[in-house]
Amino acid sequence: MDTTIVYLIAGAAFLASWLVKRWLKHTYAKWSQVPNTHGITGAQTAAAILASNGVNHVRIEPVRGKLTDHYDPQKDILRLSTSNFQERSVAAMAVSAHEAGHAMQDASNDLRLRLRRFLVPAAAFGSRMGPMIVMAGLFTGSQTILLAGALLLAGMILFQLATLPVEFNASRRAMNSLRELGFTDPEQEAGTRAVLTAAALTYVAAAATSIAYFLTLFGRRRI
Repeated sequence: MDTTIVYLIAGAAFLASWLVKRWLKHTYAKWSQVPNTHGITGAQTAAAILASNGVNHVRIEPVRGKLTDHYDPQKDILRLSTSNFQERSVAAMAVSAHEAGHAMQDASNDLRLRLRRFLVPAAAFGSRMGPMIVMAGLFTGSQTILLAGALLLAGMILFQLATLPVEFNASRRAMNSLRELGFTDPEQEAGTRAVLTAAALTYVAAAATSIAYFLTLFGRRRI
């Protein structure tokens, strides 16, 4: 691939990633200041969604940090950052509903979640060792080592791509559940959707950035 094209693609991807992260922070900050209609906390939102879907074995607990919210399928724990756990904002409701969506995926044995979970070991090893092996290949001029590094990075990218349908589906489940429970109105649904969209696009940006990084390393090489 032509060098100029490679660097243009990479530059566009890195810029898009930066813009998406800025947008997420702005969107989350904006809707964190807007109380949700029902005055419920993030923890109450997640609990109501799980109960309405018959998911009664998942614990909900706070975790330190900002936007550190996640669902732990190994321990059946839905962890919400302290602010989202206790605040009654539109943003807290949206993020908590999204994590509840992941718990519902796990409970229904969703194939997308199973695929992502299967790829976790390869992705973890690839993100940790891939860049070092690539650098070793470049330093020694060994095509074999370079190829090994490329495969590890490709595994990481595959994981990030597999993550996208998981995240989009969790957000769709979140919106449907909030509607069914009557937790949204037209204005707040727009805010909820904005938060969920911004969060989902961070995963798109991460995948694009990894692909751009891969192209800058190997776009002009034969491996």
